Amino acid sequence: MTPRILAPLCGAALMALAGTGPGRAANLLDRGPLADFLTVFRQQAVPRQTIGWNSPYKPGTVVISTSQRRLYYILPNQEAIQYGVGVGRQGFSWSGTKTVTMKKEWPAWRPPGQMLKRRPDLPRYMAGGMDNPLGARALYLGSSLYRIHGSNEPETIGAAVSSGCIRMTNRDVIDLYDRVKVGTKVVVLP
Repeated sequence: MTPRILAPLCGAALMALAGTGPGRAANLLDRGPLADFLTVFRQQAVPRQTIGWNSPYKPGTVVISTSQRRLYYILPNQEAIQYGVGVGRQGFSWSGTKTVTMKKEWPAWRPPGQMLKRRPDLPRYMAGGMDNPLGARALYLGSSLYRIHGSNEPETIGAAVSSGCIRMTNRDVIDLYDRVKVGTKVVVLP
């Protein structure tokens, strides 16, 4: 069974084992050995790895395959580091070429106006930190509202769930952040 199929089945089984309802299940999944197992499982479901890569892109380029839900940081010698990512859900995905124009550690989050229209329940501002949807790091893409950023929802990595941003686990976005410079070319493929 693939992780994408196995994860929901495990989640349903754990909810059933938890007993009387969502509150108890949340506590069971938030702390203890089951939470530790799920954290490791999610991180390993889309592992970071160095792979062979033969492409026209120069070393130092970031290439994102929306359909594969993978981000590739191009290395010399026909290699790349492959990361799992979450991408834009239907109607919110995009493709094109951007440049990293800014980098921030533990960025604050201000939902854009369009997002607030769809989700008026969202806060207008959230300081950086573990609960912030942008996670541990953010790479700002051109003058757009799109970012490559960490996430406070690592279970969404490998899924099409965002409003167009590229999500990574916090561990992976820190690794990428340390490699990428302002001015780096980012190519987003369909």
